[in-house]
Amino acid sequence: MESDVRLLILVGMPGAGKSTIGRQLAKRTGWTFRDSDAVLEERFGCSVRSYFEREGEASFRDAESAVLDGLTQERRLVVATGGGAVLRESNRALMHERGRVVYLSCNPDELYRRLRSDTQRPLLQVSDPRARLRELHQQRDPLYREVAHFVIECSRATVPAQVGKLMMMLELAGAIGQA
Repeated sequence: MESDVRLLILVGMPGAGKSTIGRQLAKRTGWTFRDSDAVLEERFGCSVRSYFEREGEASFRDAESAVLDGLTQERRLVVATGGGAVLRESNRALMHERGRVVYLSCNPDELYRRLRSDTQRPLLQVSDPRARLRELHQQRDPLYREVAHFVIECSRATVPAQVGKLMMMLELAGAIGQA
């Protein structure tokens, strides 16, 4: 039985693996993969970090909302969102209504291990990025859980293991057709 779900949306903290897992999930489903931050960078003509620094967070979030609205109208698509996409209630509503949302849940200490050398994430360019990740996680975790249809813990598993587990969850729930 083929599912009527034609859009999978990955949400989670910076460094949770949304883009990496999203690419693999798209390969497994035969769908297209789009990273909302990459779409934004194409539109801006510069990095998210540069735009964020130059125009500020409010302007960035406006542009992010417009991109999400467009992407969530497409079909046979796996979307990796930016970590803060859930901050706006309107974004959470359209993602939850238009697709199946997967929260890649990862603890802040694991995120710090993954991101400690990353200089491209604007919200982490602070004196204590580990504390910032803990603060962001505390703020955003309830929002990710609110919007999600599925939650997958991704702190310790390999990417292939995470993708396999996610495919099984989605198939068992009827969210995607059997591979």
